[in-house]
Amino acid sequence: MVWHGGLSGSAPLKIAEANGMSKLFENSQLQPEFLAKLPSNVPFSETVLSPMNLTISVALILLLPLTMYLIGKRIKPTPINIDVTAPLPKKNHSIEGAEKLDYSKILGLTFGIGIVIYAVLKVFITDDKLSWSFISPNYINLLLFGLALILHSNFSQFLKSIDNAIGGAAGILIQFPLYFGILGLMKDSGMMTDISNFFVAHSTHITHPIYTFFSAGIVNILVPSGGGQWAVQGPIIIESSIQQGLPLGKEIMAMSYGDQLTNMLQPFWALPLLAITGLRAKDILPYTLFLMMVGTIIFITGLMLF
Repeated sequence: MVWHGGLSGSAPLKIAEANGMSKLFENSQLQPEFLAKLPSNVPFSETVLSPMNLTISVALILLLPLTMYLIGKRIKPTPINIDVTAPLPKKNHSIEGAEKLDYSKILGLTFGIGIVIYAVLKVFITDDKLSWSFISPNYINLLLFGLALILHSNFSQFLKSIDNAIGGAAGILIQFPLYFGILGLMKDSGMMTDISNFFVAHSTHITHPIYTFFSAGIVNILVPSGGGQWAVQGPIIIESSIQQGLPLGKEIMAMSYGDQLTNMLQPFWALPLLAITGLRAKDILPYTLFLMMVGTIIFITGLMLF
């Protein structure tokens, strides 16, 4: 419910990159006069770090757990048995030759610390002045990789953790290629464009971000991929916002809110959790749908107040 409004959000990340706007429209055929109106990017100060988004994020973090607490006080609990997988016995084998490198803490920590140091230095060497332009999906992945090596201390332990984790993530690894197939159908058939254009054509200066919010929510039900959705829906939102003289940061966040809202209706994010606990989607949907209704009120209120 908060991911697309945070530092890992696909839309705010991509549009904040240097020349992020030109990259978004690189495959679009637009008039030169319109392209001249486009800024090079939309910084984090207008999206993730804007007063509107910070207020909405705080409201979500405070009100959603409170909602779940109140639900828990009123709902009779149902016992659920969770099978705990016993740890595998350690195999006693001698480590010889190059295999020692996999178990070397010195080597693992050296790589991890080196990556983190580079990531920190990149904050200061990207521009002459300190800004948020260094943040990108590649930067976040690199930083997390370095931190993972440090926390596991050696390559062998890191690879074992990946093996243990991949079982719970198998559903996501299988389904995401299917989602991108659906995305391709929606994009090439014009369905995604038609959904966005319908809301844009019937919107005003006040209702435009609300309609953007709902259109993004509808698209996310079919294709729960923030990056793919931004690549197709983003140009439509930016173009219509500039034509109506609307703030780009607010419109970008409106799309982000719609994308994360209907995650409560399409809980693909819960697949690893369901695999670990042995639950089914229908066991959690009654609760996530209620959270979606509360979230809808929070998002619309924030978009209207700001």
